[in-house]
Amino acid sequence: MNTLVTGGAGFIGSHLVDALLLQNHKVIVIDDLSTGRLENLSEVKSNKNLQIVDESITEKEKISEYFSNIDWVFHLAGLADIVPSISNPENYFRVNSLGTMNVLELSRNNGVKRFIYAASSSCYGIPKLYPTPESSDIQVEYPYALTKYLGEECVLHWGKVYDLPVISLRLFNVYGPRSRTTGTYGAVFGVFLAQKINNKPLTVVGDGTQLRDFTFVSDVVNAFLNAADSTVRQEIFNVGSGSPQSVNRLVELLECEDIEYIPKRPGEPDCTHADVSKIKEILGWEAKFSFSSGVKIMLDNLKDWENAPLWTSDTIKKETEDWFSKLSDS
Repeated sequence: MNTLVTGGAGFIGSHLVDALLLQNHKVIVIDDLSTGRLENLSEVKSNKNLQIVDESITEKEKISEYFSNIDWVFHLAGLADIVPSISNPENYFRVNSLGTMNVLELSRNNGVKRFIYAASSSCYGIPKLYPTPESSDIQVEYPYALTKYLGEECVLHWGKVYDLPVISLRLFNVYGPRSRTTGTYGAVFGVFLAQKINNKPLTVVGDGTQLRDFTFVSDVVNAFLNAADSTVRQEIFNVGSGSPQSVNRLVELLECEDIEYIPKRPGEPDCTHADVSKIKEILGWEAKFSFSSGVKIMLDNLKDWENAPLWTSDTIKKETEDWFSKLSDS
């Protein structure tokens, strides 16, 4: 197949590119490298089936030529993390929502056969039901979640009105090698691993009993491939392990005893737990990696976080001031 991966130099996107090339597909990567890194594609950059385009999905005219004769589009490009979305919601809307519309229009106009969108389980907010099915109420708590959900609504609308064959995958707490190490305070793995390397206390939010549906990146990539290989269209699927783990369990597996507890943050659920019965039944997909084996792989690649930002309780407090001030009463 001729495939196109937006955000293909990012964490999940680069693993997806690896898998597509391994299956002998041709791959065009569109990534402006604002959060993605060329190093993530270092092992495949010389592959004759790979083309890397340094451009943003917000520049519709500049990326239009690359959608010609494309069979599958995997749309993973976007801005992540809660904190900067609160400080700069306009940029998140421009990239995550309007950028998605650009990719959809180019896909529609070029007769793309499959369109797979990387949606976010953050659309569920603080769920009322666990495990959380796709039919649960949408309760976005911050601009990042809103803009990703608006992107999903565009995807489904283009599927309905223009008969574009779309699938939206709502991803839960993805982790694995190459996970982002940008200067933004974000995912727990990046924070903890940098702290571990530097022999600093792990900054545990709340009491650490909160549960997260951590899903290993290789499993997530397989979900994208299953979706593309299927004939299913106009559907939403949760992508999670279905087996939530506590932050305290992560601390235990990282073998760190020095812990510093920091205040619980507004708008965050005590638990994320994907109901994965739908994707298992329809696409035949389920997560294979256990949490302990996934964490071991992370520790085996610990050097990848040597240059990651080192967060302390003081710098986290300063970085999350907007989070607490804007969301504490919501």
